[in-house]
Amino acid sequence: MGSIDYDERIPNNVDLASDRRLKRALEKWQPDFLQWWRAVGPQALATDEVYLRTAISTEPGGWANFGHVRMPEYRWGIFLADPEPDRVIPAGDDAGAPVWQEVPGEHRNALKRIIVVQADTEPASVEQQRWLADTAPSLYDCRNLFQVNVEEARHLWAMVYLLHGYFGRDGREEADALLTRRSGDPDSPRILDAFNQPCTDWLTFFCFTMFTDRDGKYQLASLAESAFDPLSRSCRFMLTEEAHHLFVGETGLDRIVRRSAQLTRLDPNGDARAQGGIDLPTIQRWINHWFSYCLDLFGAEVSSNAADYFAAGLKGRYREAASYDDHAALGQTRTVPHLQDGALIDKEIPLRMAMNEVLRDDYITDCARSLERWNRTLAEEGLSVRLELPHRRFFRRQGIYAGQHFDLQGNPISAAAFEAHRSEWLPTEDDQAYVESLMKPVYEPGRMANWIAAPRKGIHGQPLDYDYVRTDH
Repeated sequence: MGSIDYDERIPNNVDLASDRRLKRALEKWQPDFLQWWRAVGPQALATDEVYLRTAISTEPGGWANFGHVRMPEYRWGIFLADPEPDRVIPAGDDAGAPVWQEVPGEHRNALKRIIVVQADTEPASVEQQRWLADTAPSLYDCRNLFQVNVEEARHLWAMVYLLHGYFGRDGREEADALLTRRSGDPDSPRILDAFNQPCTDWLTFFCFTMFTDRDGKYQLASLAESAFDPLSRSCRFMLTEEAHHLFVGETGLDRIVRRSAQLTRLDPNGDARAQGGIDLPTIQRWINHWFSYCLDLFGAEVSSNAADYFAAGLKGRYREAASYDDHAALGQTRTVPHLQDGALIDKEIPLRMAMNEVLRDDYITDCARSLERWNRTLAEEGLSVRLELPHRRFFRRQGIYAGQHFDLQGNPISAAAFEAHRSEWLPTEDDQAYVESLMKPVYEPGRMANWIAAPRKGIHGQPLDYDYVRTDH
């Protein structure tokens, strides 16, 4: 089951050839997908040969093949992880019962909505990043960008397969709509706000892959616990590919932090900007912005939808089957502070209603681990300053803290106090203009832009001066 059939027009490991109706529907969708890719996928170096990995199986270890591919010729397909024998529903009211191979009628609309929202994020990020290769700080980074792009597009295929295969005409219409919405379009935007934000510089790209793709990790992991087994299997393999996206973000920011520290020490006034780098306060403001935006992606702190999804077995907690003994989550509560009359008041919420907060906890812990890595880098470079995550209540636009004002430590403050500190805490137009002024392409193999340190090693055992992108530039 783990091997993938590349003789088919659409590579797959789901025996697509045996379902002629589904095969015809997906082959009809494929040209529209390719037209979407040409129109709003990568626009710079779009036809050059790129050193990419392509999945050749879904078995753990040795699942990817590396080689130079022109992106328009990349073989996108449908890959599900192998089924787990005798798998049972991990959580909710029917925990322990056999998983579903078809969509139960009573859960059809909820499952379709979950899949559409997840699917919509995949092409959105490609659209956001389509011009970044024009200012790549190295061919190594350009290659990593393109790897992220082609895999986000393949993750779109994973969700479109589910929509076509299990939701009939409604599913086909939703799949078509995924190619008509556009990131940032005022008339037809992407569903989630973070995926409508501009991504015009590489500091933003690394924050996006660090924080937004890490949110994706936790959303996919919760769906990997789904009672709907085809969704679970799709997400389990997507997580295998997603790991590289997180690597790109975490190590990319680490390299910017290292170079910032080096340039700070080089400058007689400790000013990394004076040396053509990105100073640490600017990096901190980008972290504050993107971490806060991504906290919103988990949904409201108190959510009846989250409770219903958990009860029905549509979603689970992170590593539900492996990490929890009690899979019902009944008769338990979670303390959630609410802002009332300018003060925070603890309220006890049924645990099922707080499932978004449970997942957000795991995400925050994971992000904090990355901050520890970057702070070790600062220590190695001899600087005493440290980077921090803002509090989960800071700068929120969704949930119970939306429209309220908090400082970086999560303390309630007035709107005037927030505005007084905004330029200290969040990116300014001047910050954006400065960062964008540094974005100049470096296409010589092995060279890096001045504002970012070289990685410790290349991709798949290749040297740093390897021709990761074969370009004539």
